[in-house]
Parts: sequence; C-alpha cells; structure tokens
Amino acid sequence: MTEKEKMLLGELYNPNFDEELINERNMAKDKCFEYNNIKPSNLEERKAFLKDMLGDSKDNFLIEQPFLCDYGYNIHIGENFYSNHNLVILDAGKVTFGDNVFVAPNCGFYTSGHPIEYSLRNKGIEYAKPINIGNNVWIGGNVVVLPGVTIGDNVVIGAGSVVNKDIPSNVVAVGNPCRVIKNISEEE
Repeated sequence: MTEKEKMLLGELYNPNFDEELINERNMAKDKCFEYNNIKPSNLEERKAFLKDMLGDSKDNFLIEQPFLCDYGYNIHIGENFYSNHNLVILDAGKVTFGDNVFVAPNCGFYTSGHPIEYSLRNKGIEYAKPINIGNNVWIGGNVVVLPGVTIGDNVVIGAGSVVNKDIPSNVVAVGNPCRVIKNISEEE
C-alpha cells in the first residue's frame, strides 16, 4: 500500500519521503500562493480558482485571503460557506463543511496528528482523521478543530476554543478543551 493510500485510510503513514505526497503538497502550496495573490476584489477569479483546487464546492462561497492547506482535494464545502482571513486546513484527511457555515478569522482545522509514542513520532510517522462540520455552524475566531472531530448542526463554537471531541447539534460550546455550555432553543 502506498503512503497516500494509508493516509486516505486513516492509517499511520510517513509523508516526509514519499515523492507523490511531497509533490501534491508542493502543488497545493503553489496554488495557495497563487490564490492569495489574486486581487481581492476579483471575486469571480477567486471563486473559479478555488472550485478547481478544492475537492468539492457549491456555488455560493467565499474564502478570504490568505488561505493555506496541505492538499486541497480533501476539502469539501457546502452552500453559503464563508471563511474570514487566515484559514488553515491540514487536509491529509477529508474535511467536510455543511451548508451555511461561517468561520471567523485565524481558524485551523487539523486532520493530521502524530503518535504519542516518541519512537514513531521521531520517524515522522503521522495519521489523518476526518473532520466533519454540520449545517448552520458558526466557528468563532482563533478556533482549532483537531483530528477526527465531528461538529453537529446548528452549533456555535466560541472564540479561542480547542475542539478535541465531538460536539452535538443545537448547542453553544466553548473553551479549551471545548465543551457544551448551553443548548440552543428554537426561540434563539
């Protein structure tokens, strides 16, 4: 099995010396560089560029510059997606955003992690677990979402949170580690 196949299956893999993964990361970084240097007012060019780069996108979306990712093809965004400046997605694993997702500035979605066992970690071994974000989600500024996390529908994640466990639907969650502090009622 190739290192890329292991990566996509969520198994331990080594991205450091695999020519295919190195080339794909370099291509994505070049594309991020190009995207980040498109004139900000040229929204149609920016959108077309991202549609070509990302794994999947709907028609109505905007990712403010700068934007960084590892591969691009593992990022899937729904309708009416908006991300403010400095979005970082480490997409060795699949990252899926539902419809009506709003991401504040300086947020990171990291599917990649490293073993706790130092001898494996020191060899550059890592793993990738998917991140899934539901519909109607607002992610506050400076939030970090870690590998394998699912955030349900109709959720607000407070600014500065570190989301290391799944968050159910219809809640407000905040903190480090992020935890539910309030259920959202229909009146809200």
